[in-house]
Amino acid sequence: MSRAPLGVIGGSGLYQMAGLAEIREETVRTPFGDPSDAYLAGRIDGRPLIFLARHGRGHRLLPGEINFRANIYGFKTLGVERLVSVSAVGSMKEALRPLDVVLPDQFIDWTRNRPSTFFGDGLVAHVSLADPVCNDLRALVARAAAATKVRLHDGGTYLCIEGPQFSTRAESRLYRSFGVDVIGMTNVQEAKLAREAEICYATMAMVTDYDCWHEEEADVTVGEVVARLQENAAHAQAIVRDLLAVLPEARTCPCAGALDHAVLTEPGKIPATTRERLRPILGRRFS
Repeated sequence: MSRAPLGVIGGSGLYQMAGLAEIREETVRTPFGDPSDAYLAGRIDGRPLIFLARHGRGHRLLPGEINFRANIYGFKTLGVERLVSVSAVGSMKEALRPLDVVLPDQFIDWTRNRPSTFFGDGLVAHVSLADPVCNDLRALVARAAAATKVRLHDGGTYLCIEGPQFSTRAESRLYRSFGVDVIGMTNVQEAKLAREAEICYATMAMVTDYDCWHEEEADVTVGEVVARLQENAAHAQAIVRDLLAVLPEARTCPCAGALDHAVLTEPGKIPATTRERLRPILGRRFS
């Protein structure tokens, strides 16, 4: 059993975890505002898991309205050390078909004006994001996915756009020229903030469509996406269940020490209010 619970962020179509027992709701208040919803803490096959619906139950939040800082801060205060994000994405390559599962290892941030750091207000820190996904956790997700019947692609680049509109045809062709693999609207802020919080992060990108670049496929519509979400959600739940069974107790990846050489501000110069606000993230360094 893992030393700390696994966290799961459910995207479009995944608003709860099948098999989650002993459920209790955890309402977390953060200095950055309210998370998307209450966290659902429970167990699957006896192993702890904490689940959060990214868009809120009932899908109430646009991608640009999600309070990513509050979401990740909440997971941190609840003791989560590993975080898996389940997300609906569009495919930017012929070989990545609807209902495939992609485990990206890189991100491109094409969003605008979204808060994506915990720092500032008198505290300067720069974490490394060269490898934004925890390779150890991604390998464990791949191992769990291999036990299912999904078509799995290990590695790739996720382009995160602002939305909420889908791409124009010209934009879709431009993004294709970048060589990216999938396109979505949410994950890059999560990856950045998880690294600052020293939480291992991996994305399970569930392909629903070909965006609008594919000349032989119908242009992406909400109806097309929704039609595939239920099956994708079932795949994600099966993978998470198997992942819980193979999680080691301790972490040996660099994520756990991501802040070891990242903070530049002298401790005595950090404002007391900033120090208190970030205590869950920097607590062991303040002691």
